[in-house]
Amino acid sequence: MQRFLLLYATQKGQAKAIAEEIWQQAGAHGLEADMHCISEMDKYNLETEKDPVVIVISTTGTGDPPDTARKFVKKIQDTTLPADHFAHLQYGLLGLGDSEYTFFCNGGKTVDRRLQELGAQHFYDTGLADDCVGLELVVDPWIDGLWLALKEIFLLREEKEGMSSVVDAVSNSLSAAPHVVHELNLSSKVQNLKLEDKGVRSSDVLSQKLVDISLVASTRDTEPSLVYSVPPVSHSALNIPALPPEYIEVHHLQDSRNPHLSSLISEGTTFEVPVTKAVQLTREDAIKTALLLELDVADTVFDYQPGDAFCVMCPNNVSEVEELLQILGLSEKGEYFVCVKVKQGTKKKGAAHPQHIPERSTLKFILTWCLEIRAIPKKAFLRALVECTSDAGEKRRLQELCSRQGASDYTRFIRDSNVCLLDLLHAFPSCKPSLNLLIEHLPKLQARSYSVSSSNLYQPGKLWFVFNIVEFPACPARPVSRKGVCTGWLAELVDPLLHPNKNTLDTKGGRSSTEKISIFARPNNTFHLPADPSVPFMMVGPGTGIAPFIGFLQHRYVPGCYLESSLFIGMLIRNNELKCFLENGTLTHLKVCFSRDSSTAEVAPPKYVQDVIRLYAKEVARVLLKERGYFYVCGDKKHMADGVNDAVVDILSMEMEADKLEAMKILAMLREAKRYLQDVWS
Repeated sequence: MQRFLLLYATQKGQAKAIAEEIWQQAGAHGLEADMHCISEMDKYNLETEKDPVVIVISTTGTGDPPDTARKFVKKIQDTTLPADHFAHLQYGLLGLGDSEYTFFCNGGKTVDRRLQELGAQHFYDTGLADDCVGLELVVDPWIDGLWLALKEIFLLREEKEGMSSVVDAVSNSLSAAPHVVHELNLSSKVQNLKLEDKGVRSSDVLSQKLVDISLVASTRDTEPSLVYSVPPVSHSALNIPALPPEYIEVHHLQDSRNPHLSSLISEGTTFEVPVTKAVQLTREDAIKTALLLELDVADTVFDYQPGDAFCVMCPNNVSEVEELLQILGLSEKGEYFVCVKVKQGTKKKGAAHPQHIPERSTLKFILTWCLEIRAIPKKAFLRALVECTSDAGEKRRLQELCSRQGASDYTRFIRDSNVCLLDLLHAFPSCKPSLNLLIEHLPKLQARSYSVSSSNLYQPGKLWFVFNIVEFPACPARPVSRKGVCTGWLAELVDPLLHPNKNTLDTKGGRSSTEKISIFARPNNTFHLPADPSVPFMMVGPGTGIAPFIGFLQHRYVPGCYLESSLFIGMLIRNNELKCFLENGTLTHLKVCFSRDSSTAEVAPPKYVQDVIRLYAKEVARVLLKERGYFYVCGDKKHMADGVNDAVVDILSMEMEADKLEAMKILAMLREAKRYLQDVWS
């Protein structure tokens, strides 16, 4: 069997899952994938590798390779390596990223560029998949094309090594046109490979005639939906993914103890701290509800700097967990203890016990604290759900949604609609997945990250943070509205602090006990104040993006000391709280815009922070270019940070009388020097 080396570099599991999909498909194509994490450098050696190499690599942070690839990247970036170090290497690379962020797919691009510099050659074009629009839009066709590219390279190698009798005859011939004969022979063999591929994939092609009226939309349903399809998808033979092998088994136990939350994370020490204050920052009629919470960290060793972030460990919504148990027929078994183990004899490559699942725990604990039940189901999960669905029409629609032919339906009705497992189980009521299937396919419930909005110098022992309550309105694919997993939970938790008159009294007539939450540090090594307190800085933060800047200003508050700092903020409502910073001299300039204002003035005031920044072009250029100041941006990437970036480029171009390309280079240098800093989210 012909072999290729398959390497993956993952941060949260996406690249690994895709590599596993390639590994599973390889056997069906008569190939052997030797799969390893790129960090396992003792198990492979690119310096001596003779077979083709396939690399799947994600991007993390602000464009860095994942943690698992750090040693590998450091090794290949050794400047003493000669330009032909990897001249023997032929590879194909699939990069994963998110175009919402500035350095799209930079992890993959970094490795790809360096391998090229060291003489390695592509046998297959590099693929760059965008999580913003759906990784599968690039990943699926890239994998489909990989098999022919691999077989072509093996065929060429056979001919080069003289293993093909036809090529031997041609190479020994004294014909006047040997090259033409060679090309004709290769072309015919490639055509044969294409035919063989069709045969190999026949097991993955669903070619059923739809005669049952229940399998297709009625004549009234001319538009597709989550549960209905229309031609051509409804009449197509489908290319569906291979069924992922099961690798988890669940056993019931008589007795055990529930693990503590701290056992579920590996990031560091967790702290259980009380919430001592909650303030609603927006009016009741505001489009978004913003809350400020105060945590008491005085009795802990939790330390932070303004600009840092921290993580909140949050549970899934209680009613959603109960609803899921009910649909699965497990309502009476929520408090049962279960033991999770790897299935003996599983065909899954590298099957291991998921680190985020306790070996012994109650069923309810797993669904509440361990699994992201709100996650958008991936196509491999949909493929597995097909086997748990008894109704023929529902089964067919799930097959369509995970198929290549149904890619646009998947994007529209699942990905873009934020559909989760519960929505699918309501839409396809005959689907009854097992618990082990949920553990295999639902990702880890991630702790949610928030920016610190205070200074421990200004108010020791206290930590503030600000957030909007995230809302997911109802839509055709999801008939119920939902709040964000963490923000909805926090809002419900602090409701007694927001509305003390509704607070339940305990038996002694006092207020009920203070609620606590579990947090852990997530230090930010770059988004900090300048080390030199005399350096001027500018801050841009619409809405809750002002959160870290409140901490900045608290940290810099020194009575009688006037330092230049400017804050450009966008507010949904008018707010006078920041005026105190102006009055005490901590803040020298405050520029506010109101995106929701309906001004009747002849010259409408600027609505967005990027518009305000343009009005102060000379000040921005002076701080950045002449005074070597700092520029901070915090908030939404898509609708704000890119606009601010473009405004700064225009300002630099205008003030330096340079073309736009030169201004972009200057901004890139400011980023590199850590003087243009962003804390953004999608």
